[in-house]
This record gives sequence, structure tokens and C-alpha cells, in this order.
Amino acid sequence: MIDFSGQSVLVTGAGRGLGRLYALEVARRGASVLVNDLGCSTKGDGTDSKIADEVAAEIVDMGGSAVASYDSVSDPQSAGRIIEAAVESFGRLDAVISNAGIFGTTAFEDLQPDEWRRMLNVHLDGGFYLSQAAYRVMKRQGGGRLVFISSSAGMFGQPMAAHYAAAKTGLAGLTNVIAIEGEAHGIKANAVLPSGISRMATETVGDEKLLMQSGFMRSIRPELVVPIVVYLASSACSLTHHYYSAAAGRFARVFIGLSQGWLAPVDQEPTVEDIAERIEQIANVDDFIVPTSIVDEILELCERRGVSAMPDNMEPHVPETPEG
Repeated sequence: MIDFSGQSVLVTGAGRGLGRLYALEVARRGASVLVNDLGCSTKGDGTDSKIADEVAAEIVDMGGSAVASYDSVSDPQSAGRIIEAAVESFGRLDAVISNAGIFGTTAFEDLQPDEWRRMLNVHLDGGFYLSQAAYRVMKRQGGGRLVFISSSAGMFGQPMAAHYAAAKTGLAGLTNVIAIEGEAHGIKANAVLPSGISRMATETVGDEKLLMQSGFMRSIRPELVVPIVVYLASSACSLTHHYYSAAAGRFARVFIGLSQGWLAPVDQEPTVEDIAERIEQIANVDDFIVPTSIVDEILELCERRGVSAMPDNMEPHVPETPEG
């Protein structure tokens, strides 16, 4: 059994929808939970502290430990206070499920700069502020888990949501770097792309009854997303630097690959016409690698070129080992 006893978990956007379900599940498994929610609308308007209070009370009523938090992730000081509240309340911070977010749809040509900035501020800036403060705590205590809630809207695209798509895909890039830098400190970072009925879906369509007439919408119950998010937040998870899609009970890894493409001859300066002639080969994805960092791409290219990734005048450093 995946057990969170003795551990502290922070869930942002935990007052409703998927966030509430994440918080309840880790609490059922023994975690002390900081339930963070500003209590705003899906567009980010207003506040309501009762939203977080009710979930914290729900956890306490079932015999768990929980504290409510109402600070916003979209400001570095308030995001820092969220992390401080978790540590002050429970003495440590073992996992963060970064779920807080807002949503709205606008045609790309009509998207206003303030709409763009607000969306990135909550999702991407907020993800950074929160995770940086959490990272420092986890580094001191020797490890932790960061789970970012990204979206297929960004990784694959969603009409009328350029600002949301860009912000959510930015979290994938943030996940990559935290995973690489955190590895030496026992910090794992992964992202989930969930599909589940939530306020975002119902408020966007405006007719919940119409939504539930769709077989697909009925199949993406939010409860079906919870297992993989909770697993990635657990100490049982040794994976890092991964993205996973969760929809209708189907869980699948999402990855960014690099095709073999076309390698121009070393004695030939490639031209625009060369690209046009070989674009099908360049775009072919039958043979690919999945780089774990930019270094993988560079090393693979150096191998194909037959060159060294290091300057010619630099000898590789071989550490001395004691005799015997």
C-alpha cells in the first residue's frame, strides 16, 4: 500500500474539483495536508476562505490532519507563506501538488495582453514561486516530490486557449530543469496532464446537462485522474522528469522525442532547397530518441558527426583513486 504516514503534502487549488480529490486521497493514506485555495472563480476573480476551510474540515472529520491556507501562488511573498505554513504546521514538507489555476477561452486574434499576462502569472509564475520555495525546504531535508498539473491543451494544442496552453506547457519546461537539478538532492519532479470534468469544463460550456449527454464527458470522471497524481507525490515513486496523461482510466507517458532527421554532409553547406527536398525525411518520426536533457541531443549529434563534445585542447578529467 502507498502510505503517506508521517509525511506532509501541500495541495494548491485544493478547495474544489481535482485539487480537493488529491487532498482527500493523500489524507486517507495518512498525510498531513495543507489545503491551499484562494477561493476565486475560474477566471481568478474574488476570494472565499470557506472553500479551503471546508476541505480541511472534511479531512479532520475523517480522522486526518489538515490546515487551510488562503494565500495566492501568483506572488513570490504569498507563495513563500504557503510553504512556510506547511513547515510550521507539520514540521516538514514531503510533496507539493501544484494544481492551482484559472481558465478562460478567447480567440487568439482577440486575446488581450492583460489576459495573457494574468494566465501566465497564475500558472507559470505561480508554479515557479511555489516550487522554488518548496525546493529549498526539500533540499535541506534531503528530498521530496513535486507534481505539476500541466495540460494536453498546451502539449497538443487547444483552440481558443493560447494563453492557457502556453502557461501549462511552460510548467513542463520547469519540471524538466527541477528534475535535473533536484536529482542530487533526492527531489523528484513530474507533471500530469489530466482530463476530468471540472468547473473549467462546466463553466466554459455553460450547460452541465449538455456536457453529461456526452459519453466521453461521462467517462472522464475526475476521480480517475487521482491515482497517478498521488503515486507521483509518494515516496514510492522513483521516477523523475516524466509527463503523464490521465484520462478516462487510461494512463500514458507523454514525451518529447527527437527524430533522426537529415544530417548534412560535413563538406556541404545546407541550403533552403536541401531542406525543401528532404523535409519528409526531416519530419519522419519512425526512428527517434527521447532526450533527458539538452546534453543528450548534443552527445547524439556529436556521435553522428564523429566529433568530440569537448574542446580539442581539453583533456577529460579522470579522478585519482587510491591504490588497492
